Amino acid sequence: MEHVTADDLLDVLLAGGRRAERATHVRHLPAREGRRGAWPAWADADLVRGYRALGIEAPWQHQVQAAQAARDGRHTVLATSTGSGKSLAYWLPALTAVRERRAAGTLDPGRIETAQRQAGVLYLCPTKALAADQLAALERLLAAAQVRDVRVAQCDGDTSQDERRWIRDHADVVLTNPDFLHFSLLPQHQRWSRLLASLQYVVLDECHAFRGVFGAHVALVLRRLRRLAEAYGASPVFVLASATTADPAASAARLLGVDPDEVEAVTDDASPAGRKTVVLWQPPELPGRGPDSGAPWASLLPDEDPWATPGEPEDRPRRTATAEIADLLADLVAHGARSLAFTRSRRAAESVATTTREHVGALDPALRGAVQAYRGGYLPEERRGLERAIRDGSLRALATTNALELGVDISGLDAVLIAGWPGTRVSFWQQAGRAGRAGADGLVALVAREDPLDTYLVHHPEAVLDAPVEATTFDPGNPYVLAPHLCAAAAERPVRADELALFGPRAAAVLEELTEHGVLRRRASGWYWTHAEPASRLTDLRGAGGDPVRVVESGTGRVLGTVDAASSDATLHPGAVYVHQGATFVVDDLHAADHVALVTRREVDYGTWARWLTTTAVVDVRDERAWGPVAWHLGTVDVTSQVLGFQRKHLPDLQVLGYEDLELPPRTLRTTSVWWTVPASVLEEAGVTLEALPGALHAAEHASIGLLPLLATCDRWDLGGLSTALHPDTGEATVFVHDAHPGGAGFAERGFELGAAWLAATRDAIAACACATGCPACVQSPKCGNANHPLDKAAALRLLDAVLRHARA
Repeated sequence: MEHVTADDLLDVLLAGGRRAERATHVRHLPAREGRRGAWPAWADADLVRGYRALGIEAPWQHQVQAAQAARDGRHTVLATSTGSGKSLAYWLPALTAVRERRAAGTLDPGRIETAQRQAGVLYLCPTKALAADQLAALERLLAAAQVRDVRVAQCDGDTSQDERRWIRDHADVVLTNPDFLHFSLLPQHQRWSRLLASLQYVVLDECHAFRGVFGAHVALVLRRLRRLAEAYGASPVFVLASATTADPAASAARLLGVDPDEVEAVTDDASPAGRKTVVLWQPPELPGRGPDSGAPWASLLPDEDPWATPGEPEDRPRRTATAEIADLLADLVAHGARSLAFTRSRRAAESVATTTREHVGALDPALRGAVQAYRGGYLPEERRGLERAIRDGSLRALATTNALELGVDISGLDAVLIAGWPGTRVSFWQQAGRAGRAGADGLVALVAREDPLDTYLVHHPEAVLDAPVEATTFDPGNPYVLAPHLCAAAAERPVRADELALFGPRAAAVLEELTEHGVLRRRASGWYWTHAEPASRLTDLRGAGGDPVRVVESGTGRVLGTVDAASSDATLHPGAVYVHQGATFVVDDLHAADHVALVTRREVDYGTWARWLTTTAVVDVRDERAWGPVAWHLGTVDVTSQVLGFQRKHLPDLQVLGYEDLELPPRTLRTTSVWWTVPASVLEEAGVTLEALPGALHAAEHASIGLLPLLATCDRWDLGGLSTALHPDTGEATVFVHDAHPGGAGFAERGFELGAAWLAATRDAIAACACATGCPACVQSPKCGNANHPLDKAAALRLLDAVLRHARA
């Protein structure tokens, strides 16, 4: 598509006006001129020549500012837009330092310190894919600069022992991820002493991705790294690259465990940006239970989440976001645009890719191969091939999970489609930034799912486009996260009393508890790990709750991909349908102990949806407050879930074909929850009868989970909930909303702090929905284990009104 403009792309989306009513808002963001700076005088001349050979005549001003701060020895965070060239800001000072130290050793080879201490650089990012992408870019730069004396290598769990040995002995720049640091490098620090002793720069790329429980884990890994580097005599400068976030200096400081005054934040983006058109989009109502006859290729796709169970509302449902995205993506591909479609789950990515291929294949069979899916769980070589293909244009479209949200360098894209609110404004702008990179025009469309928050946002554009982005939230003091990292630190090197400040104010109490339970031993010189097994195995940074389950084809032994342990019961149970690049497989057996699911290739015309039962038990109450007779609590709960069986549903019409029982063990999650209780007097005041009560509580629970992400930096999938007319631990009608992470992630705590504002927003979202009895846009949940039954929208409104009256009083 030559010289494509945002107006051309918008016309494709609107189908010449036939779909105009689906666009709830269109915003044109103006182009931005770039502002150049000068190459710093200290910059290595060969590297500058290399950048110029790659087309970078001069750096942008923000790149110069960040590079200078790092050069001056200050921890630095660069928080600018996608495609603004953040990598130059950290590679220029880091590689210059490597070459300077090597030159000093060459000029004065007799000095012991120059022989032993080169300038080491450690690059950390959230994913292996991003590290591989950075390695390729770094090698291109060094080749263009004709620099042969900088040794660069990627090292992670896939790296062979021979390669690791060479990297430990020779590499100047090591690219890896926090997981490798936690499981391998830090526990074996004696082997990595050369790198640790010479460590001058540590780069943290895409550091806004380190949030929630994962962020807390990474923060503690970095404290362990700082502690060991200091033991080897190094004091590295940390350079962080982030998407635009609120208060990046405070987030970076919390990640590193330093005072915010020690971090310099660079936020003024001087890179050019093309004109961008942002469209907020709501799929149409369906005329009945059948396909949307108004669309050129109608289909009803299953909802985004593998745990999803669509309800049976009396009101007309809207077309699913996945079906709508497949239509829009097909139109863009047919018109020659290069596009990404971001989806909320692996299943949705596969569904959108498969359906889009069918659509474009009907127009031109040669276009079938131009559309593929991209998601986590693919093997590394598959992902690399897809990345190359979308870069060189041999692929026109990828339907992807947020695996492509982070900084893999894919530029020159015309359009980005986003199926459902991605959870935060930071993620939204990161995904949107893939469109129109390098100063070209771009189109972004956010397509609403039937979800209270999505519906609210596409009708309130100011909440998406005008509100500031969120700060990155995580809690390194979470005892469920802190305890295993203190054990890992003690195993690496006994923890001394004067080091406790590094691990935060809760460290002393957690160490005392670990000592009481015999996990650690206290000596005069510190706390020691005395067990044979590695302490690093006590925790998993990704919070997956165990090793991922490998999906293996029975007949060939081929590994198709992986699924995290927590989701395996619902997605890889015997009889489940697993989709890989459009091909369907049926699970024969799930061997949980061996972390393997065996599957057989079969063409089927149905999907599978798990049914499960959840119970919640109160462990302790941390805080409470009263709104008259209504009580609010914050504390620890045990959430026990068990997959009981699954439905087979015909595709695409979702007609139920049958149900099958399963015998799988329960899983228990200890986490943080907020809950509120309502006595009989308030129920009577609200006019909620005993018969209507379960539906009222259930509807209020669903809607409140849907709205909390507007107030806390989280996503609906970071939360869970339960409502019951009489809970054994409270003795009253109760609604629980809990963090879906071990120990909690701070989201329930935020809900407790903002209780009245949260419930008022929930009440308003339900009242504003035009449906009569409740729909996915207000009280139905895409992840309900009870098939969205019972739900009573009217009773939920009366209940929330009564509760809020007491809050105001």
